[in-house]
Amino acid sequence: MPVAQLNYALWSKRYPALGANVDEDLANAYWAEAGLYLDNTECSPVQDVAQRCLLFGMLAAHLAQINLPADQGGSGIVGRVSAASEGSTSVSADMGPVTGSQAWFLQTQAGASFWQATIWLRTAQYVTTSYVQQETWP
Repeated sequence: MPVAQLNYALWSKRYPALGANVDEDLANAYWAEAGLYLDNTECSPVQDVAQRCLLFGMLAAHLAQINLPADQGGSGIVGRVSAASEGSTSVSADMGPVTGSQAWFLQTQAGASFWQATIWLRTAQYVTTSYVQQETWP
């Protein structure tokens, strides 16, 4: 089974703000790093390679956004903006009522999209089998 591979032209169109600031080599590095969070082998729980490409794109975008310097559009803020003021500029951010691993993904729009798209991977899967005994008569 093939692995999901980065199509940089498509990825940079899907995430134009990142495409303008993340070159193909760096995007490939983020794509490879995404393999730490989702298996990109024939043993992946996401067997559909096209679907895995979409998920890897989200992960690579999430990693790129987290690492983007402020002068290139990165915010440096971790979490969702929970309050903001204008006079003397004040911003508060929090993670809200979320789990530890969920909080990391919810730092960016792409990460939140990945989290939502992979909910089925965090849901218990039950496998049932039935045993049918066959008897043979002489």
